[in-house]
Order: sequence, then structure tokens, then C-alpha cells
Amino acid sequence: MSTQGWFSKVAVDATTTMLTEPFVNTYVRANIWHLQGRDADLLVDTGMGLSPLAGEIDTPPGKPLIVVVTHIHLDHVGSLHEFDLRAGPAASAEAFLSMPDSATYAHMFRDLPEPVTQAPASGWSASDYAIPPAPLTRMLAEGDILDLGDRSFRVLELPGHSPDSIALYDERDGVLFSGDAIYDDVLIDDLPDSDRTAYRKTMKRLAELPIRIGHGGHGPSFDEARMHAIARAYLSRTEPR
Repeated sequence: MSTQGWFSKVAVDATTTMLTEPFVNTYVRANIWHLQGRDADLLVDTGMGLSPLAGEIDTPPGKPLIVVVTHIHLDHVGSLHEFDLRAGPAASAEAFLSMPDSATYAHMFRDLPEPVTQAPASGWSASDYAIPPAPLTRMLAEGDILDLGDRSFRVLELPGHSPDSIALYDERDGVLFSGDAIYDDVLIDDLPDSDRTAYRKTMKRLAELPIRIGHGGHGPSFDEARMHAIARAYLSRTEPR
């Protein structure tokens, strides 16, 4: 557990750390990924924003930290406003200006019967939960490149779970930060902005994508065989429209 006590931290490898918020309801408990690069660090997704995140990220002073959110849902954008370099999907760029409930689904958290098992601060109430605006400083679309100096990630547009879902793919090393496009847990495709037809196209793409390891928005990391199995299982249980 981190010194603040709200986040958990697990070193995945020499350059990658996974953070989570263990006291948050499992439905909206997302993974936050910090990757150390040579010239810049990368932070993928920012959690619920219930407790400050920026101080938990061990990036040396003066080194750029590029923060990318994989889509605009509440469990991925809560602390985005804390950072200077804010990148996210161009498809929902306008909504980042105000973070409306209609885009983030923040109201779902306020309505949960048990949103947290421990309050993040004295006097905290889920009824007050709101996500501060966080205008993007860079809008990302298919094929865009994020360069960390010693490695680079290509943006993949993978709609279905949400219309704006993106992933980051290091083709050389086979690393995929997949957000909620695919992860090793129960996939959600029945939100108001979900699109199962688009999701099937995304799964067909992912079922052929070569990776070494995938780091999703929820659940444990997975290898290529597991990702392909998840994608094929989704295709087998959904019908094209």
C-alpha cells in the first residue's frame, strides 16, 4: 500500500507499475498503469479521482509525464485534471471540457449502494462525487504515436465498450495497454453508449493482434493466447446485427 493508504501499487516489471484503488467498489475499480520511459513517462488512465493521484506517480522532477486516458468513463478519468499533459480520444474531446454525467457515468457511482468500503477523507460523501473538467492537451486518433524516447506506442481505435475507446500498442515489444476494449474479466457492452456491432469488429481485430502482454483497464494482465481466447469467446456469444 502506498504511503497515503488509498492506492495499492504493484511492480509488474522493471519499468511498469500498476496502481489500483482497493477501497472502491469492484464495479468501478480500475487499473492505473505507470510506465517509465527514457525521455518521458507514461500514465495510462487515472482512476476515480477520490484521492489525489499525482503525488503517487514516481516520475523524477523535470521529466515529462504523458497522461493518456483510454476513454471518458468515470473510473478512468477521475484524476486527469491533476496533470499538465492530458491526452485522450479525439472522439470525445469536447466532453472533457465539462465532464458531464452523460459521458462519464459519474451518477452510477453516486447511486451505488456501497461505492467504497472506506472513505477517502473525513466528511466524504458519494453524493458529492463529480469529475472536474480536464480539457485535453492532445487529441489521439488511430495511428498516432506516443514517443517515450526508448519506446513508442501506436494508438488503436477500438470502439464497442464505448464509442471513444482507444488502446496503446508497442509493436516492437508487444505490449498493449487496452483500457476497457479488452480485459480479463466480465466485459461490459450494455451501457447506453456501447455498440455491440462495433465491439464485434474490435474483437475480430484483437483476435489477430500479436502481443507479448496486455495490461487492461480491469483484471489481471494477459498474454496473447488469453487475449485471443477472450476475443473469440465474445464473438461466439454475440450475434452480428
